[in-house]
Amino acid sequence: MTANDANPASMTLVILSLALGAFAIGTSEFAAMGLLPWFSDDLGLTEAQAGHVISAYAFGVVVGAPITTLLGARLPRRRYLAALIAAYGVLNLLAAILPGYSSLVGMRFLAGLPHGGFLGVGMLYAADALPREKRAKGVTQIMLGLTIANIVGVPFAGILGDVLGWRSGFALPGVLALIAAVLILKLAPRVGVDPNARPMAELKALGNPAVLLTLLVGTIGCGGLFAVYAFLSKAMLETTTPPVWAVAAMLSAFGIGSTFGSILAARMTIVLGPIAACARLFLFMILTQAFAAWAVGSWPAMILSALLLGLSSGVFVPLQTRLMDIADDAQSMAAAMNHAAFNAANGLGPLIAGWALDAGWGWRSSGVVAIGFTVVGLLSLSLVWLHARSRGENLRPTGVIATAH
Repeated sequence: MTANDANPASMTLVILSLALGAFAIGTSEFAAMGLLPWFSDDLGLTEAQAGHVISAYAFGVVVGAPITTLLGARLPRRRYLAALIAAYGVLNLLAAILPGYSSLVGMRFLAGLPHGGFLGVGMLYAADALPREKRAKGVTQIMLGLTIANIVGVPFAGILGDVLGWRSGFALPGVLALIAAVLILKLAPRVGVDPNARPMAELKALGNPAVLLTLLVGTIGCGGLFAVYAFLSKAMLETTTPPVWAVAAMLSAFGIGSTFGSILAARMTIVLGPIAACARLFLFMILTQAFAAWAVGSWPAMILSALLLGLSSGVFVPLQTRLMDIADDAQSMAAAMNHAAFNAANGLGPLIAGWALDAGWGWRSSGVVAIGFTVVGLLSLSLVWLHARSRGENLRPTGVIATAH
């Protein structure tokens, strides 16, 4: 039995259980930023040390994506996904329970390891359950778990951290991840091991120029998004006198924008094709980053800028769809590495923007740095297009082909 053999109602429940796992991941990843003041004060950390807790997770994602993909290549996807999200849940609970700074950094790094493998294969599983021309919707349905986490999960984890202590904020996604693991085991079709699966063959994705170019686009192009987002809260507090609810509203606005951005990006990908959709989203991203730089100093405008930045984050969808088109037999590796690229961007963007801030360029400099990232991302995307043309790829959108038939 395969995912495609299951009835639509059954697959809807499976996709919802995968989305719950994505919700737990999104909550844990971004709640760490909101919980920083509490665990920093409790553990007596400097700001730099507290930042290491966040960067350790991103580094874990980058390291873990290829490793978890190789280890899981010979496992049935149902068990693989359940095992990864169960491990994620346990590691988050350990981060909440174990004492000391070193334990927290270590558990956050280890929690990042299953991130790329779960989301990459989960999106692939969801996409395979739908007709070819609708695959982008499968990607989006899992992505919604991540984006909705920014609307609901992250603020709620912050409330728990304020009321019950920061450890409860890490425990929440841990519990949700374990629930997702049980649901996946219970609901997902029992598919046997693929006799043709060759773990080392997955490494071919890392030697495929088309895959590497697409990953480069995500790493550089999305760096601008995080260059701005990482410093939004701090910039608001430093340059305005906002009401007490403004920072939370700004974070939720980003999550709302991300949710609708993913939906719109899926439709654009179906209608325009991945490369054309990505180009348009990058152009929109440049406009949002310019607005974010202009908005500094006005907290209402900064909340609006967060919403617009969230809309532009839908660029992840066409990038993921593009990887599905070109990865051949290394689908799992390519899907997982897209998350690694996204998290590499999450480290690279704030790093460069932080240098600009330390150099005294002011809070608007994050938006300027971001525009530079996105322009280079667009140039990298042109290399993807040229390479695709040189290989004779048909770049017409899948949706148009399906309509023609």
